[in-house]
Amino acid sequence: MRRALNLLRAPRHSSFAPFTGRRCPEGTDEGQRPSLKGLHRPSSACRHLLPVNGAKSAHRRFALPLVAVFVSVAWPAFLLADDLPTSRADLSGADLARVESVTAPTKDFSKPEDYETMQGGAGTSKKRANADAFSQASANITFEQQATFKLGNALFRKNWVSSPSSTQASDGLGPLFNERACQNCHLKDGRGRPPLGADGTTSMFLRLARAASNAEEQATIARHEALNFPDPVYGTQLQELAVPGLAGEGRMSVTYTEEPMTLGDGATVSLRRPAYSVTDLAYGPLDPATTLSPRLTPPMIGLGLVEQIHPADTLAHADPGDRDGDGISGRPNIVLDETTGKPALGRFGWKAQAASIRQQSADALATDIGISSPEAPRHWGDCTKAEPACLAMANGVQARLGDTEAPVPVMDLITFYAQNLAVPARRDVGGRQVLAGKRAFYEMGCVACHTPKFVTRRDTPDKAQAFQLIWPYSDFLLHDMGEGLADGQQVGDATGNEWRTPPLWGIGLTARVGGGHAFFLHDGRARNLIEAILWHGGEGTKARDRFAAADAATRAALIRFLESL
Repeated sequence: MRRALNLLRAPRHSSFAPFTGRRCPEGTDEGQRPSLKGLHRPSSACRHLLPVNGAKSAHRRFALPLVAVFVSVAWPAFLLADDLPTSRADLSGADLARVESVTAPTKDFSKPEDYETMQGGAGTSKKRANADAFSQASANITFEQQATFKLGNALFRKNWVSSPSSTQASDGLGPLFNERACQNCHLKDGRGRPPLGADGTTSMFLRLARAASNAEEQATIARHEALNFPDPVYGTQLQELAVPGLAGEGRMSVTYTEEPMTLGDGATVSLRRPAYSVTDLAYGPLDPATTLSPRLTPPMIGLGLVEQIHPADTLAHADPGDRDGDGISGRPNIVLDETTGKPALGRFGWKAQAASIRQQSADALATDIGISSPEAPRHWGDCTKAEPACLAMANGVQARLGDTEAPVPVMDLITFYAQNLAVPARRDVGGRQVLAGKRAFYEMGCVACHTPKFVTRRDTPDKAQAFQLIWPYSDFLLHDMGEGLADGQQVGDATGNEWRTPPLWGIGLTARVGGGHAFFLHDGRARNLIEAILWHGGEGTKARDRFAAADAATRAALIRFLESL
């Protein structure tokens, strides 16, 4: 333990190390150059394995934009206006060249890439890939931080109760809410599931919003002061549950229509198209302009690493006007960072609507559970002026602890927990079928949006996430996914057709973590990975069509590759 702590205190080194410890990684020799894994100095015996400067390759046949962070780029005016960084000031010139080298897309599909198994960098969990695979702490946090992680986990699992209560610092639930604990939505820290039969919507919610209706509201969104506008009665989300003395707002109703799709080799796949409505409305009708958008809770792994991807690296993949003509035009969602009051890059949520884990957590506490925090000081959650009985209920604020129901220490612990849920190690990374599927993933153009790898920023105070080579398979940008997946709901800069590219790491463990359930896309309509791919439209049409036209063996290999993530 003392040696581990000394390593964590090691001074910054001008070049990144591919591993920690004295021995070279298994399976490497002088002919191989492993990629970045940590931020520590390697042993002298292995320093020859450090990546060296490499020539940039455009790889246009894979339609993958490279992260050329040291090249001057003609950025769109809307990005420059928000003063977002377009270069990596956290790295030296030598580091920039090395980062470009290790993040360049591979052309060799005969073997795994160096450190590809460690898809979450040095923090990758090597625990058994079982039902708890998404609930492990980052492997590179300190012993003291592990205790903080466990406290955060306890709060993440805590069932809040209504006020007033004899239970200290645990009341304030609702008054209107969807669930009583974070863990009840993020099932075992994984993704949720749509309603099954008569089950309630414990891990999929209906977001309620309308677009700007006049010039003043349009200006409000342009200034990043609002993402959209809530329903005047039911607010930003339908809450199906309520504390005693109140009625829940209503119930989500979903019906499915099966639509067969024939693939190139004659195989048939049935896709289910959902239709949503609200029944049993308790407080009057919805506004006619209100749109309904179902949102499945996403998995929690790797969030701290995503938060430390440098904005310049994300923006390097943006091509709003599709100037290169490849049909891919990823855009950032520029949102207000509530902690700084300035525009920032949206990273989290299905439409990249939150700039930080802390803000995303605060919004979820307020909207899903009805718990106020310094970042979202709404003691009555999502209650509106049209629901006066809700606003008249007691709240859980205790003056001796702070002026919100989840004061700063609580938010610190929940945020730390969310930042340090480890990404599990990959399985069978060198399998023949997996490697064949990886080639297909590249050649079909999937990597145009599902960017394989990044190197996190070096200057973050969160040292466990600093300067890590990670493999999220996402560009974290907005893409038009076509009318089939559209919800018609604007969220900041995101249109009703646009969705953030979800990271794919851990996707192969979805069913194992979810108790046999595996539902994909923002509303869980896809019952397996094949259906999820075939629902791609818009910018994903070409990749989808290549998958549909492929032979059965190639399709199976691609799915096997995804299952290895």
